[in-house]
Amino acid sequence: MSSAKRPVVGGRLYHIMVEPGAVPRYVLLPGDPGRVPKIAAYWDEGREAARNREFVTYVGRYRGVPIAATSTGIGSGSTAIAVEELLAAGADTFIRVGTTGALRRDIKIGDLIIAQAAVRWDGASRWYAPPEYPAVAHWKVLESLIEAAESLGVRHHVGIVASTDSFYVGQERPGYGGYLPPWARGLVETLRSLRVVSFEMETATIFTLASIYGARAGGVYAAIANRETDEFVAEAGVEDAIKVANEAVRILAERDSR
Repeated sequence: MSSAKRPVVGGRLYHIMVEPGAVPRYVLLPGDPGRVPKIAAYWDEGREAARNREFVTYVGRYRGVPIAATSTGIGSGSTAIAVEELLAAGADTFIRVGTTGALRRDIKIGDLIIAQAAVRWDGASRWYAPPEYPAVAHWKVLESLIEAAESLGVRHHVGIVASTDSFYVGQERPGYGGYLPPWARGLVETLRSLRVVSFEMETATIFTLASIYGARAGGVYAAIANRETDEFVAEAGVEDAIKVANEAVRILAERDSR
C-alpha cells in the first residue's frame, strides 16, 4: 500500500510508471506520444522505459549524454503531472518539443520558435503560483537552444509564447457551429499587440513548475500554423525542432560538466 498523497504502483510513479531515480536529468517533453520514438531515433541508443495513458517514456544516450523523452499529452493538467513525477524520477532539466501557431506574418510555416517566456493562460499553473508569477525559461536552456538552432542552420525566432488549455475557443478559433463567446474575440490581436509570437498549450506550466522547484526549462516549437496568413501544414518543421532539442541537451551537458 502506498501513500494517497504520492501514489506509487509496484514501485513506479502512478501516472508515468517510471521508478523514482530511473530517468537522467535531461528530459525532452513532446505532447504527442508518437513523437517520443521520433526523438529517440536521433540518439546513439534508446529504449522504451514506460508506457501508460498519454505518458510514453524513452531513455537512452545522445552523443554520449544520458537523456530521456516523455510525452505529456495535451494541455496543462497532464503536463503538470508529468513534470511532478519526472522530478521525482530524477530529472531537473526540461525542454518542451512541440508545435505552435504563429501570430506574425514573418514567421513562416516550418520555422522554429524558441520561447523565452510564456503567457500563463493555462489552468494548472494557477494552482502553483499567483498570476503575477512569471513563466520564464532558464537562461542556460534558452541560450543552449539558440546556439543549437544556429549551429544547425535552422531558421528560428525567439520570443514570448501564450499557453492555453483550449485549442479552439481559447485560441480564438470558433467552436462547433461557429460558437465564439465575447471574451474570446480579439485574443489574437491582443497578443499580437503585446508582441507575443505564438499560441501553444503546455509551456507556461512547465516553466512555472520548473522555476518553483529549482529546476530548469526551455522550449522549442515548429510553427505548423500561422494565424495571420491562415496557413496550416501538419508536422512542418517538427524534425528540425527535434534536432535542435537534442543538440541543446548536448550543449547543456557540456557546459554543466565544466
